Amino acid sequence: MCEGLKRDYQVCEEVGRGRFGTVYRCFSPDSGDFFACKTIDKRLLSDSVDRECLEKEAKIMHLLKGNPNVVQLFNVYEDDNYLHMVMELCNSSDLYDRVSKRIFSEVEAAAVMLPLMEAIAHCHRRGVAHRDIKPDNVLFDDRNRLKLADFGSADCLHEERSMRGVVGTPYYVAPEVLSGRDYSEKVDVWSAGVIMYIMLAGIPPFYGDSATEIFDAVLRANLRFPTRIFHSVSPAAKDLLRKMLCKDVSRRFSAEQVLSKFFFLPFSLYFFYSSLTKGSLTSPVYRRSKVALQGFIDFSG
Repeated sequence: MCEGLKRDYQVCEEVGRGRFGTVYRCFSPDSGDFFACKTIDKRLLSDSVDRECLEKEAKIMHLLKGNPNVVQLFNVYEDDNYLHMVMELCNSSDLYDRVSKRIFSEVEAAAVMLPLMEAIAHCHRRGVAHRDIKPDNVLFDDRNRLKLADFGSADCLHEERSMRGVVGTPYYVAPEVLSGRDYSEKVDVWSAGVIMYIMLAGIPPFYGDSATEIFDAVLRANLRFPTRIFHSVSPAAKDLLRKMLCKDVSRRFSAEQVLSKFFFLPFSLYFFYSSLTKGSLTSPVYRRSKVALQGFIDFSG
């Protein structure tokens, strides 16, 4: 480990492990706070693509700083063998654990989708596509605030070039990525739509018994809402899913359009009422939504 990291932090137990590195809980004696330290062994990076992703991750997280729904990066330490990124610690179970246990109600799904889409919209405003939106990368802190994490696959948007390359996770990857075409930041909206579908249905919209079968189903993009599963899901929620999981990228909603749509969905009204009247939410999307919903809800009492 880098000497600077050992000087500034006490590295504690392992809390996670990935392909190239390990995440530790660490403690800052100066602030008295705990953090997460993502430690990457650079000797395990065998090709140029992996090295490029490593170099980009810290830079991209710096670009995205300041949004309450994106994991914040505080310090970076590097030597010949290791890269250490000290970030916010998210102690609660991630979204993967939560959706694995049960189906969500529409209000519960909205409570996840609103801050998630705010995080994605923030990325896109800053010229970043996450490219690996999935429940495993949707974390929650000890106050149950959503935090979008893991920007190892993220890329910056450029006017002079489109993004290419198969990046993502089988169930959540957009069809244009699999087809080998150039693609845009709307791949993140597709992935978020898959998450919303899974929360409401308990199963992915496109599935198979192998990666090949899953990819074939994604490429067909035959979106269905089985009555036995979606009988209690509102038409508005299903309509939003159609807009997010639209194979035609030109007709697929942007992250900002999804946020605007959420302001007027019936299933989000109770969520807004119960949380905004208590003053418990501070994300920009919640502040904006209070104005957008003035015609629907009386916030005065």
